[in-house]
Amino acid sequence: MSPTSTTLRRAGLVAALTTAGVLTAAGAAFAHVTVHPESYAKGATDGVLTFRVPNEEDTASTTKVQVFLPTDHPVLGVLVTPQSGWTAKVTTTKLKTPIKTDDGTITDAVSEITWTGGRIRHGEFQDFNVAFGQLPDDTGQLEFKTLQTYSDGNVVRWIEETPKGGEEPENPAPVLTLTAKATGEDSSGATSGAPSSSSSGSDAKSSTASSKSSDSTARGLGIAGLIVGVLGLAAAGFALARGRSARS
Repeated sequence: MSPTSTTLRRAGLVAALTTAGVLTAAGAAFAHVTVHPESYAKGATDGVLTFRVPNEEDTASTTKVQVFLPTDHPVLGVLVTPQSGWTAKVTTTKLKTPIKTDDGTITDAVSEITWTGGRIRHGEFQDFNVAFGQLPDDTGQLEFKTLQTYSDGNVVRWIEETPKGGEEPENPAPVLTLTAKATGEDSSGATSGAPSSSSSGSDAKSSTASSKSSDSTARGLGIAGLIVGVLGLAAAGFALARGRSARS
């Protein structure tokens, strides 16, 4: 095999592997169970949390989703939005320390929501909307551990904590960041693109905005992979031209 052919093969292999790595990383990121919006203000009231559950299996469908809400920093006034094809079971627990509010003392809070009866197939995702009355104001984040059960019996446990400044674990739990409430911010305290509990239309717009953001990221990663491929081909062409010059 000539030196030129060897160089061409190496350049093509590098380009292919780099492009595949970029696209694989993009797919892995979008396979996680996530909560939207990513942040709310501490003590925010009358908002909506959307749990996005994608199906990451090629040969099985998601048939059950369990979301566990923290009870050390409870979310108050939880209501589940009816989801076509799915049945929601809400479990409450008695709080160790009752919470005093303007409407009275709260002694119980939702600790788990389980959705069953539906099906999320390969290449699909499902949004589960949960309305809340008030978020806690005594913590910087809320972690929602989630179990995703597939039709083949496999259970993916999205329960791992992401260390600060460290790499994201394989199965991270969905995390909602709670920020200091800005001056003049409305009581909902949601960041840009957060769902509103005022109407189902607002929820749909928020879901669409979130989807567009994910699509933009995916397109950006895809374009990066294509650019790498083009650079690899250019390097191969340069190597071929040098080989011809050498022979001349």
